[in-house]
Amino acid sequence: MNADARPDPIALPASRRRITLTVAAVMFMLLLDSTILNTSLPAIAAAQGVPPLALSAVITVYLLAAAAVLPLASWLSDRFGLRRVFLVAVGLFTLASLACGLSLTPTQLVLARAAQGLGGGLLLPAGRALAMRDARKQDIIGITALLTWPMLFAPVLGPPLGGFITTYASWRWNFLLNVPIGLVGMLLVWRWVPRSEPVPPRPLDVSGAVGAILGLVLLISGLEWSSYAVTQATARWPGWSCMAAGLAAIGWTVAHLRRTPHPVISLEPFRHHSFAVATFGGTMASLSIQATPFLLPLLFQLGLGRDALAAGALLVPYFLGNLGMKTITTPILRRFGFRSVTLAASACSTLSIAAFALVDAAMPWGALMVLLVVAGCARSMLMTAINTLNFVDLPGHLMGAGSTLSAISMQVASALGVALAAIALSMSAHLSAHARVQAADFHSAFLAIAAVSALGLLQFLRIGPDAGAEALSRR
Repeated sequence: MNADARPDPIALPASRRRITLTVAAVMFMLLLDSTILNTSLPAIAAAQGVPPLALSAVITVYLLAAAAVLPLASWLSDRFGLRRVFLVAVGLFTLASLACGLSLTPTQLVLARAAQGLGGGLLLPAGRALAMRDARKQDIIGITALLTWPMLFAPVLGPPLGGFITTYASWRWNFLLNVPIGLVGMLLVWRWVPRSEPVPPRPLDVSGAVGAILGLVLLISGLEWSSYAVTQATARWPGWSCMAAGLAAIGWTVAHLRRTPHPVISLEPFRHHSFAVATFGGTMASLSIQATPFLLPLLFQLGLGRDALAAGALLVPYFLGNLGMKTITTPILRRFGFRSVTLAASACSTLSIAAFALVDAAMPWGALMVLLVVAGCARSMLMTAINTLNFVDLPGHLMGAGSTLSAISMQVASALGVALAAIALSMSAHLSAHARVQAADFHSAFLAIAAVSALGLLQFLRIGPDAGAEALSRR
């Protein structure tokens, strides 16, 4: 092949591109919903006549329901077919979103959010496996580039969009907007995605399923609990005990999955070096990447004294950095390879997160804008590289298991990121005897998050120089 006749790395076959874009649109709905709600909680609480903290359950119950169904995603997809499971997941999420928007009491809203979590927990791993199914190695970079957009933009767009909708329309539309998106997504999946034949059934590993579900639910519950009770000595122990029990259950489950002949989640993807490094390092990187959009709006409001609208506007450069980098990420990966790009992006992301510790009211606005753009660019490049590295060396029959393990990693990283950020903020304010969170407390939180990001960077040093060579090939 002529070296000058290089194909566009995102020029996927038409059928593959349609499937991937459909999955990406549905994933965007899912991830936007999970970030848009925080801004609306006070308005929802006021409308239903309860304190805002009383509605924290609508966030927690979603996370727990998603964690409870995640370990079953791979087995269900094998048993009933990826296409069917994805359609059911989107349908359940859409119907539950309608129920959320029509809820009249806090109890109804919490129950509807639990149903949303069940759909969302299946939707993410099934969607990624569907997009990757039967893909050529040289198409994986392009597929991942499209699938990464929702992960990058939803956490940035969610808070300001939620504030805008709640202020100028109604909090109910934060949920009702999912309904047309979900219906269109189901229609497109029905039309464009070929039917998938279920694989020969394997017995359900009940012990492994129970252990994995129990471990994830306890771990995420403990993280949520600890983030609210970090400064209360008597309230800390239940959260910490819950986390310890969750970790113990996960440890037992991992040992069980290794020795059972039909594990509910195959650990075989970890035998592939690129997947293992991308998962372990990516969990720490994703933790820091998820924590940053959580901390920045709070910094702008509580630390710099800006209102909610101005805080949302300040995230625009961060969003633009994400958007601008996406146009050149794939060519850069092809030119320099996974090891160099992942290390450079991780280092840049770590340094930019640490640099947010320097932000205060005296920082020139131009410098802050540049920092936000750089952080957005590094975030975009790193997430694309990690998510591609997860799958580039996996054989086709492990895509389902790899997708489930990757989704579990993402779910845990998201909960860890927000919990660690909240704990660092509360601890700093408590130790400094601040009556309320101040700019200095955000500095401590950003440094803590940057330290975790640096641990991810150390993991990425293990990436082999030839990682993903087949996917990077231009032939």
